Amino acid sequence: MSSELKVLGACPLDCPDGCAWVVTVQDGRAVRLRGNPEHPYTRGALCVKVNRYLEHTQAPDRILHPLRRTGPKGSGTFERISWDEALDEIAERLTGVIEEFGGEAVWPYSGTGTLGYLQGLEGMAGRRLWNVLGASHHDADICSQAGNEGLRRVQGSPGGMDPELFAESKLILLWGTNTLTTGHHLWKFIQDGRHAGAHVVAIDPIRTRTADQADEHLAPLPGTDAALALGLLHVVVSEGAEDREFIQAHTHGWTEFRKRIMEFPPARVAGITDLPVDRIVGLGLRLARTRPTAIRATMGLQRHAGGGAALRTIAAIAGVTGDWRYPGGGVVYSTSGHSPLDRTALYRDDLLEKPVRTLRMTRLGEGLLDLDDPPVKVLWVTAANPMGSTSHQNKIRRGLLREDLFTVVVEQFPTDTVDYADIVLPATTQIEHRDLHDGYGHLYLTWNEPAVAPPGECLPTAETFRRLARRLGLTEPALFDDDLTLAEQALGSGHPALEGITLDRLRKEGWVRMALPRPFLPYAEGFPTASGRMEFVTGDGPDRMPDFVPPADPPDYPLTLISAASHTFLNTTFGNNPELRRRAKGPYVMVHPDDASARGLTPGQRVRVFNDRGSFEAEVEISDRVRPGVAASPKGHWPKFSPGGTNVNATVDERTADLGGAVYHDNRVEIAPL
Repeated sequence: MSSELKVLGACPLDCPDGCAWVVTVQDGRAVRLRGNPEHPYTRGALCVKVNRYLEHTQAPDRILHPLRRTGPKGSGTFERISWDEALDEIAERLTGVIEEFGGEAVWPYSGTGTLGYLQGLEGMAGRRLWNVLGASHHDADICSQAGNEGLRRVQGSPGGMDPELFAESKLILLWGTNTLTTGHHLWKFIQDGRHAGAHVVAIDPIRTRTADQADEHLAPLPGTDAALALGLLHVVVSEGAEDREFIQAHTHGWTEFRKRIMEFPPARVAGITDLPVDRIVGLGLRLARTRPTAIRATMGLQRHAGGGAALRTIAAIAGVTGDWRYPGGGVVYSTSGHSPLDRTALYRDDLLEKPVRTLRMTRLGEGLLDLDDPPVKVLWVTAANPMGSTSHQNKIRRGLLREDLFTVVVEQFPTDTVDYADIVLPATTQIEHRDLHDGYGHLYLTWNEPAVAPPGECLPTAETFRRLARRLGLTEPALFDDDLTLAEQALGSGHPALEGITLDRLRKEGWVRMALPRPFLPYAEGFPTASGRMEFVTGDGPDRMPDFVPPADPPDYPLTLISAASHTFLNTTFGNNPELRRRAKGPYVMVHPDDASARGLTPGQRVRVFNDRGSFEAEVEISDRVRPGVAASPKGHWPKFSPGGTNVNATVDERTADLGGAVYHDNRVEIAPL
């Protein structure tokens, strides 16, 4: 007789929604996946991408066994080997490199292919081992660092308002975020707010799916958001609508910051953003007169030279208007700043014998080609696909082709990065291992219980590191903590938000809201800054207060290229799924009719999008969804499946934004017919 089991789990992918899900298992096989209907944020729904996750785990191109390269680097030619052979070779190469060059010659490069605290999340799984070996520290700055730092400077933490309180907002600004593509569960709360009279504004250079559904859409030039924020505040202050009581009680530096605001009248801001003055004034008046106002700003907004300054300035709006007083008021970029999980206990940086250098994720090409003290001799890639996702793709390719570089990739599928590996180790997917999650778009913790046995010889990533530690002959006990022990340590911070939350409870219930007040108003009575106030002014340097920092890619090419999130891929995850690739329509570049006409471009035409850094091929889509001077090409396509063997990241520089992070949207290009 067939048996059926329902297993509670969590979506692991790099999305703010951090969904809770339920896997139905029959006779040891996962047969159905749905969002957990009991979860207040997930509400039973998954996205178009994750709806195919079970198909993803059972795909025919799944890597099931350890592999050793047999052909040239980049060829993707491998032979199957045993785990013993793989671990022996890795241990021998690691030991030799460390003896000759020191531990810092090892770069443990990791990303957010999974956000689990046990199996991924920026290298959490292997950090203890790398600390014992003295490897270089990996700074996973690629995604959100500029925005996080900008928020810390003004409000002390990147943690924002509870997104569920958008249901109580009267004005909602969706600033640089395509909610219906990159975190659609928030839309339900936005709709609840609309039904109660909220006005929804999308601020985005592209008329996205979300902009189509908004009441109003403003399309500023890319990278000018800080100027727009200052222009809106100019209107607020000119109307005398600043919340003087909140400013007096809970902010620092208002007099000086007010002078900065008054340097950005709407007419000047119109010249910077290329928006009509009346649109700036109109939104400024609405902001001045509407409480509570909620602002949702996400990571794409800060991927340019002034990204940190932009988030810092946008965050200051709620301090001027006093919106932090009200349920439904404030700013949310991420809720991660409220997470009480104990990263320090998982990292165990105390295991380092001495300080080591830090290597930035955004500078992989530079690190592989230019470092010599010591050079990078071992690259270990976990939960990342830099050949598909990281800036300056051609430079990275040159680095990965180095014959003296030993590259190990822990993966589920044969990505472009795998093609350059010397050893490939097969990893489990989310339905096959334990993991602990929070979300950066809500206030819940979620436990993921394995639903089925791993296929082939796939191992959880934490177990891979335990086995490697044994093979290296290491004896530090912390290297061998099992997954349940690690989870207990993460939950052991003693933070008040964890009161009543135990691992046993999480495993039984699947998810638990953090022990935070309802409604949660994090900054109504103060901020986690040195002064206890929102700091409009910090320090004495030239960047002591929020300001507009313009884009920095030299104007040698006429178009600004936006490489925003795809509706069908999540970064490069699912980029090998045939149905999702079909829906994504292949690489395309969207251009305004005026720009198409000036170049003689026609719909569906094959073109080359290029600059001095590289190029990619795409089909032309002509649309007024982009403004003149702006082109758009969604990210996520695997280079190996793209014409010419490159994707949009071949054109992106590996410059760093003002406060850290990548500059994907500070990218000037030209487009020409093939």
